[in-house]
Amino acid sequence: MSDTVVTINELSVGFGRANQIEQVTDKVSFSIKKGETLALVGESGSGKSVTANSILKLLPKGSSHYLTGNIEFDGENLLTCSERKLRGIRGGRIGMIFQEPMVSLNPLHRVGKQLIETLAIHRGMRQAKAEKLALEWMKKVGIRFPEKKISAYPHELSGGERQRVMIAMALINEPELLIADEPTTALDVSVQAQILSLLKDLQKELGMAMLFITHDLSIVKRIADRVAVMQKGCLVEVGECAQIFNRPSHSYTQQLIDSDPKGLPVPTQKDAQELLSVDRLKIWFPITGGIFKRTIDHIKAVTNMSFVLKKGHSIGLVGESGSGKSTTGMAILKLVKSEGKISYQNQPIQSLDRKAMLPYRSKMQVVFQDPFSALNPRMSVAQVIGEGLRVHFEHDEDTIDSMISRAMEEVGLDPSTRHRYPNEFSGGQRQRIAIARALVLKPEFILLDEPTSSLDRTVQFQVLELLKDLQLKYRLTYLFISHDLNVVKSLCHYTIVMKNGEIVEQGETQDLFQRPTHKYTKELVDLSS
Repeated sequence: MSDTVVTINELSVGFGRANQIEQVTDKVSFSIKKGETLALVGESGSGKSVTANSILKLLPKGSSHYLTGNIEFDGENLLTCSERKLRGIRGGRIGMIFQEPMVSLNPLHRVGKQLIETLAIHRGMRQAKAEKLALEWMKKVGIRFPEKKISAYPHELSGGERQRVMIAMALINEPELLIADEPTTALDVSVQAQILSLLKDLQKELGMAMLFITHDLSIVKRIADRVAVMQKGCLVEVGECAQIFNRPSHSYTQQLIDSDPKGLPVPTQKDAQELLSVDRLKIWFPITGGIFKRTIDHIKAVTNMSFVLKKGHSIGLVGESGSGKSTTGMAILKLVKSEGKISYQNQPIQSLDRKAMLPYRSKMQVVFQDPFSALNPRMSVAQVIGEGLRVHFEHDEDTIDSMISRAMEEVGLDPSTRHRYPNEFSGGQRQRIAIARALVLKPEFILLDEPTSSLDRTVQFQVLELLKDLQLKYRLTYLFISHDLNVVKSLCHYTIVMKNGEIVEQGETQDLFQRPTHKYTKELVDLSS
């Protein structure tokens, strides 16, 4: 009996209708054995996710076409088997962790219900037993306060917590094959290490095969047995993990290996003026209960946060998922209520209403973590990028169109694609659209909330260099939220480490990385090296 779990033979996939089909993968072939992990790597748009989604026929019906090849699983060609049979395989025998959990989780149902539902569908499990197992898995994937969080809706969880719920949902039925599409993208390094260890332990326990899609080569080294490298829809190299990293045969593989974040932050002016200051920031969310909805407790998201950010400087905000990093950023932009003092150019903005804040909006921009949720799917890219220009300035349409094209070129996008919609772009391209939307207003301050987490290494390197060039050229000021310490080291002059809503350590980035004093900071530095 063969120990091969799944085999992809010469798979070619195209998108379009009638005679206008654009081929996006070309005769891709590989197999995965029981207990083996195959890492599928390559730049954004190379065809990794298209190949993975083809296994369960999850590509859009009508516009996607399987031009050549077959996919064999348990003696069955998944491309030609019935929809009924596929439904039994999806989520049961083959699990999948998607790249964007906010899009994948049902926003109308609590996460516990969604976990219980998959147990009922695939294993016929009764409610009480399913609830117990769902809670067990919430603990297994490292969610803090699982008894509380199991009753939460997806929007009430942080990006990393939502990703962990997706991991629990994919593994709870103990599948034979796990397709993991960027499963640790939103996770900080400490939780990332826990999840990778968990996946390896479960793989060993279940004899599970795993297709692991990622742009992070440091993860590939830790988890993969074999590596398949894709470029422009083609498989350019497949080999054992050690061979790929030590003796790559293709120039593109070498390029990926050489694209790790490097270099130092841009030089700064010694007499730089203070742009933003935060003093004793406090953000507590009330927990209500009882008939009268009285406040019975608080979620202490951020407590006693203070720092000063000078013009042309970058501060890195690091810490585990749910530590209060993004909440701090949202409070600075007055998108969540807070206590304490926030000043911009020595002007208190804490008590300003919506109208009074409007002049500051063009000066203070944000790039969100999840580009798919941040971009309006009903607006073209030109409309998305140009929206802020129309709100804040009185330019004519020709000027706006010219500024949109220039912003797209700055972030490495083809301006001729500006009339397409966000769903026609890859995850990495959507993130570049989000960056262009912020840059087009030529702001003074940009909150960057995990802006490179969804980008492959080569594009991440380009975007980091772009951010540095723009910072040098326009004296831009960044508050950079990230779980990737190597990226922080490359971009940020000063770093603040957060845990459980409080600062545990802060200092000049190079000093903090070389001589961390707090136990948690030491753990983060060790895991990122």
